[in-house]
Order: sequence, then C-alpha cells, then structure tokens
Amino acid sequence: MPIQDLPERERPRERLLQRGAQQLSNTELLAILLATSGQKGVNVLDLAQRVLTSLGDLHKLVHMSSSELRAIKGIGQAKAVLLMAVVELSRRLTLEGTAPTVIKSPRDVEYFLAERFRYEAKERFFALQLNTKNVVLGLEEVSVGSLNASIVHPREVFRPAIRQSAASIIVAHNHPSGDPTPSPEDIEVTRRLTEAGKILGIVVLDHIIFGNGVILSLKDKGLM
Repeated sequence: MPIQDLPERERPRERLLQRGAQQLSNTELLAILLATSGQKGVNVLDLAQRVLTSLGDLHKLVHMSSSELRAIKGIGQAKAVLLMAVVELSRRLTLEGTAPTVIKSPRDVEYFLAERFRYEAKERFFALQLNTKNVVLGLEEVSVGSLNASIVHPREVFRPAIRQSAASIIVAHNHPSGDPTPSPEDIEVTRRLTEAGKILGIVVLDHIIFGNGVILSLKDKGLM
C-alpha cells in the first residue's frame, strides 16, 4: 500500500508533527527521508525496512558509498545522495557540539576527536595545532591506514603547524581493534615526531590512542 493510502494518523510525517521525531522508529524516520524522492506506488515504509535489513546495523550507513547504497533495491542515485548528505550533516552537528577550544588534558582530546573515530574501520591519524595557551588553532588529518613511519611523515604532520604558527601539537590516532595498547610502530612514530619537533621549535605534547570507549596517553604512560 502506498504511504498516501495509509490513514493519516499512521503516516510518518504526520506522526512526527503530532508526536515529535523522538517517538518515531528508525524505519519511520528513514521513510520520511526516502519519501522526498519517492517512486509512485512504492510504500516507503517497506523500502525503509528493506534498507535497514540490508544494512543489518544502522551504524554501517556512516561508511556506505553511493554505489553501495544504490545496490539496495529501490535506492537510486537521488536517495543515495540524500542519505549520504544527512549522515554527513549529522556527523558535523555532533563534532561541533563536542569540540573544546582549549586542550587541558587527554580527556579534552577525547572530546575533540571521539566522534571522528566512532565506527571507523581504518586507522586515522590527526594532528591538533595549539598556541602557547593550548588554544586549538586547527586540526589536520595526516593519514588513513595502518600507522607506520613512512605514512606518518614529520613533513605532513608539521606543515600545518608551521602554517598556523603553532607552539605545540598533539597527535592522535585510533585502533579499530578497540585495544589502545601502543604498538612498536606507534612508539617509533612518536619518537620521530618528537625529535622533529625539537628541531622546528614545535613541542609534541602528547600522542593519544583511541580504543573502544577508552583512550591511552603515551605521555601519561611515560612512553615519550
């Protein structure tokens, strides 16, 4: 049954207006999005349920490409683009709401970067640039992929810090395994960056490793 043939009180849009978005199921919320580029005669509630069933886990939507979304029956280019845009807007809203402007502890780094690492299947390496009062001047993603000395090169890490006239940096990356225990490569990369920072006059304050709901500070562990 097309959604327009449902009783008005059962339609997702009307339910949202009457009861609020918090009261709707994932299927209903997704159906509202899909209905904006709907197909005549297609029940978007059924389509939304098909999408959720294909995903298995709603969190997978965060990393799906347009081609992967379009592989789901009933999802064309317009719907795929809409879903990707909504996911990105949601991510940005979350990031803007959690980022402190001054870094005083590893916990502040966690607040700043936790959402960027959530659900990540690959290692991502970031560098925070700070001024003399530890105010954040900028954030640069240095690399994506397994951490090693050839990928995380001091040149790429310090270039934005020099451009920002930063006094110090804090680097951070995630372990998709969930275990934040530093590897020999993590420690070696930290050593090389620290030495390069001494030459440039830019202090490497810490290296934070993100695990599953937990962080590890190499500075606190005496590893730098």
